[in-house]
Amino acid sequence: MSRILYRLGRGAALHPWRTLGLWALAGILIFGLASAVGGAPQDDWNVPDARAQHGIDLLQQHVPAAGSASALVVAHDDQQLPSTTLTGLADDLAAMDHVAAVSEPRISADHDTALFTVSYDVPVTDPDLMGNLTPLEHAVQPTREAGVQVELGGVVPDNAAAPLSGHGELIGIAAALLVLVLAFGSVVGAGLPIGTALIGLGIGSGGLTILAGTMHVSTSAPTVATMVGLGVGIDYALLLVTRHVEYLRAGHDVAESAGRAMATAGRSVVFAATTVLVSLMGLRLAGLSTYSTFGFATAIAVVAVLAASLTLVPVFCRFAGRRLLPRKVRRSSEPGASRSLTARWAERMARRPLPWALAAAVLMLTIAVPALDMRTWPQDDSTASQDLTTRRAFDLISAEYGPGANGVITLVVDHAKAGPGAVGQVVRDLEANPDIVGVTTPVRSSDGAVTVIDAQPAFGPSDARVPGLVGDLRAELPAGTEVTGTTPLFADITHLLAQRLWLVIAFVVGVSVLLLAMVFRSVVVPVKAALMNLLSIGAAYGVLVAVFQWGWGVHLLGLDHAVPVSSWVPILIFAILFGLSMDYEVFLLSRVREYWLDSGDAHASVVRGLRDTGRVITSAAAIMVAVFLGFGTEVDVTVKMLGIGMATAIFLDATVVRMILVPATMTMLGRWNWWLPAWLDRTLPEVAVEVAIAEHAAEVDDTVAV
Repeated sequence: MSRILYRLGRGAALHPWRTLGLWALAGILIFGLASAVGGAPQDDWNVPDARAQHGIDLLQQHVPAAGSASALVVAHDDQQLPSTTLTGLADDLAAMDHVAAVSEPRISADHDTALFTVSYDVPVTDPDLMGNLTPLEHAVQPTREAGVQVELGGVVPDNAAAPLSGHGELIGIAAALLVLVLAFGSVVGAGLPIGTALIGLGIGSGGLTILAGTMHVSTSAPTVATMVGLGVGIDYALLLVTRHVEYLRAGHDVAESAGRAMATAGRSVVFAATTVLVSLMGLRLAGLSTYSTFGFATAIAVVAVLAASLTLVPVFCRFAGRRLLPRKVRRSSEPGASRSLTARWAERMARRPLPWALAAAVLMLTIAVPALDMRTWPQDDSTASQDLTTRRAFDLISAEYGPGANGVITLVVDHAKAGPGAVGQVVRDLEANPDIVGVTTPVRSSDGAVTVIDAQPAFGPSDARVPGLVGDLRAELPAGTEVTGTTPLFADITHLLAQRLWLVIAFVVGVSVLLLAMVFRSVVVPVKAALMNLLSIGAAYGVLVAVFQWGWGVHLLGLDHAVPVSSWVPILIFAILFGLSMDYEVFLLSRVREYWLDSGDAHASVVRGLRDTGRVITSAAAIMVAVFLGFGTEVDVTVKMLGIGMATAIFLDATVVRMILVPATMTMLGRWNWWLPAWLDRTLPEVAVEVAIAEHAAEVDDTVAV
C-alpha cells in the first residue's frame, strides 16, 4: 500500500489539473445519478422486533386509514370559543389537499380550548406533506387573525416544525479555521484542510441522495453524516498536510513531500478511516432500520472525505507550494530547533507516569459516574423549544386535557384470538387501573375483525412510569389484546436499544481490537486502547446525564427543563466515538511503534511519539470539538445531545487519555506494550500503518498516472 499511496500522492501533485478533472467528472456522474434515481430522506419507524409494532400492523391491516398521516390542531382563547369560530376552522382544515376527515372538536372542561384531529388520505412520507407545514399554516391563519391562538402538533407538524438551521456547520467551520491558523501560522495552510473536507462532503451529499433513492434514510442521518464527515475530513487533511510540511522543512520539493506524506501519514489515514467504518457498521446490529441508514449515510461521508484527502491534499499542496510554511520559516534558511511545549510535557510526564495515570483514571471515572443513573426515552415535543408551535401545542394539550393526552395508548382487540366478552373486560380493566384517567368508547372496524379503544394515562409520555404501565397492561389485559400506539412503541424501542447496546459494543470493540493487533503486533496495545476509548465514551455518557437528565446547566443549551437522554443517542455516540477515538490512537501509536522498531527503546519511543504527534492530535481534536459544539447549538434535542456528548468525549480523549493515560501506561509497561504470543503472531496477517520511505522513492517516473 505504501508504494501505491506514494505514487498517488506524488502523481496528484505533479498532475494537479488532471486530478481536478477526474474529480469534476466524478461529481458530474454522482450528481447526475442522484438527480435521476435519488430521493429525499424520510423516517421509517417500523420496528419488527417491537411488540407494539404487531398492534400497529394489525390496526393498519383492518383500519386502512390508520396508516395515513395525521395532525393535531389546538385552538385556545382566554374566553369561551364561539361555535362559529370552530366551524370556520374545521372548514378551512377540511379544504386542504389530501385531507380525508376532520374530527369533531374535543372541548376542554372550561370551554376555552378545542382539539381537532386532521386525518389525511396519504402517508406522512408523501412529498406534499413531508416537511411541509405551509398548508396547515395557511388553513389556520384566518382563525389566528381573529385573535385565537392556534398551535399545530402531531405527525405532520413534527416532521416540519424544527428544520435544522445549518448554524452547526458554519460555527464548526469558523472555529476550525481559527484553530488551523494558530496551528500552521499560515492562512493557506489553514484553508487547505477545510476546503478538502468541504469538497468531500459535497460529493458525499450526492451519494447520500442516491442512497435515499434506494431505501428510507432517516431525516437526521444527513446531519450526523455532515457532523462526522466534516470533523474527520478536516482531521485527515490536517494530518497529511502536517506530514507534508515536515518533508518540506527537511528540504524535499513539493511533489516529493506530497508522495512521502501520502506513503506515511496516508496509511494512518486509511487505517483510521477503516476503524470508523467498522464502528459504523456495528449500527446494523441495533435492530432498527433507521440505525442502518445512519451507518450507511455516515460511511458515505467518511469515504468521500477520505478520497478527497488522499487525492486533493497533494493537489492543493502543489498550488500552495512553500506558502504552507509559516512566514518566519520561509524566510529562514534552516528550520528552528527549539523544543516544543509538547516535547517538554512528554518528558515531564514520562518521569513520573504512575501518579499521572492514577489521577487521569480517577478523573475519567468520576466524570463517568452519572452514567449509572442514565434513563433513556425517545424525544417528543415536550423537549422542543418553546419557540416551536409543536411545543406550544403539547403544552396546551397537557394543561387543558391532562398530561397523558399527549401519550394516548391504543388497545387493539383481535376478535380472532380474543374470547367472547373480551372488549368489555378490557374496558373494565382500564377503568379500574389508577394510572388510566380516560377510556374512549370501543370502535369496531368495518370488517368486524378488530375493536379499537384509546386509553389516556395519568402522566405524560416521557414519564418514568410509562414502561411499567405498558408492561402491566400487557400482563393484565385479556389474551388477543395488543397494547400499541406511539407511547408503547417508544417503550419497546427504549427496551430494545438498551439490550442491543451491548451487542454493538461487543462487535465494535472486538473487531477494533483485532485490527489494532494486526497493525501493531501486540495484544496489550489494542486491549488498552479499547479500555481507554470506553473511558472516554463513559465520560461522555456521564456528562449527558448530568447536563440533560439532571439539568445541570441545561438552560444554557436552550432547554427550559431537564429531559431524559434520547434513546437514539447512546448507541450512535458509541459507534461513532469509538471509531473517532481510534483515529487518535492510530496517529499516536504509529509514531511510537516507528521509533520503537528503530531504537528498541520503549521509554524514549513513547516520549518521541507523543512529542511528534501531540500538536497535531490537539489541533485535530480542537477542530472536532468545535464542529460538534457547533451542532450542539441546533434546535433538535437529539442533535444537540450528539454534539455535546461527542465534543465532551473527543476533548477528554485528546487531552486526558492521549496526552496522559496512554503515554503514562505505555511508559510503565515498557517492552510489554509490544508483547504478542508467537502462535498469534503467526496467525495474524501483518498490516503496517506507517513505513519508512526508501531514498530511491524519488526515482519513480515523473509521468506516473493518478
